[in-house]
Amino acid sequence: MPTRHIISIGDFDRDDIDQLLDHAAQIDERKFDENALKGKILAALFFEPSTRTRMSFESAMARLGGSVLSVGSVEACSMAKGETLADTIRVVSGYADAIVIRHPREGAARLAAEFATVPVINAGDGAGQHPSQTLLDLYTIRQSMPIDGIDIAMVGDLRYGRTAHSLASALSLYHARLHTISPTGLELPANLAENLEEKGMEIIEHDDIRDVISTVDVLYVTRIQRERFPDSASYFNVASSYRITPELLADAKEHLIVLHPLPRVDEIDPRVDDSPHARYFDQSRNGVPVRMAMLMQVLQ
Repeated sequence: MPTRHIISIGDFDRDDIDQLLDHAAQIDERKFDENALKGKILAALFFEPSTRTRMSFESAMARLGGSVLSVGSVEACSMAKGETLADTIRVVSGYADAIVIRHPREGAARLAAEFATVPVINAGDGAGQHPSQTLLDLYTIRQSMPIDGIDIAMVGDLRYGRTAHSLASALSLYHARLHTISPTGLELPANLAENLEEKGMEIIEHDDIRDVISTVDVLYVTRIQRERFPDSASYFNVASSYRITPELLADAKEHLIVLHPLPRVDEIDPRVDDSPHARYFDQSRNGVPVRMAMLMQVLQ
């Protein structure tokens, strides 16, 4: 690792990612020291709502013998009194051995890393990056197929979806072909698309999921955010066009996997849960071994 912080998936090269995923696989097989982080303290600063990311980091730390100090909102700490994020990070660095932070403002995690005296892990910063989610996404794909050269379709809000941004960046290291399907105005940001194409990634835009369902290996679904639309009727008209159903998957490759960073609203029909294609709950569970590997990387 070029730095002890993990702020962006760009902090990793392909060898780094493969080594961390190999380590996560060993952990999944119960090949790890349950006291590896005994006596270590992780500060969890979550200034946005979170279930999976927060609880899986806490679970990961507990399984390695460490402990967690948590702040659940801006209102619960001195930032509510006007304290800057920089000062909060300086203070918390004195209480913990590492910090995991989620913040609504893009760039907040990198700012935190500038002022921290302990390792910082980005658990999501606005529409920016979400490296731990990307690593568990890659791990889940690798459980079903080799990552190299896959065709992946990303569906939903690709403009603001930090999970999609991070995953697309990582997959550029694996010669993947990216298919995008999104509502008007929620397309992949132009600067990100240009950066990916400069790295050699082929990006193909589509209007309809049915155009690609029979050719892709991975279907990565993200929530279409209702707040981006002027009224409920406009939202439902769009959202219904991006709903994954068993009928849609009837034309999919046998080995296709459906991923979703969760939470879902109505973009995946619950009937899909029983499909052999559904991997999103496995994906969520994989957050524990992957984040265990990440914590061991920055704390050992």
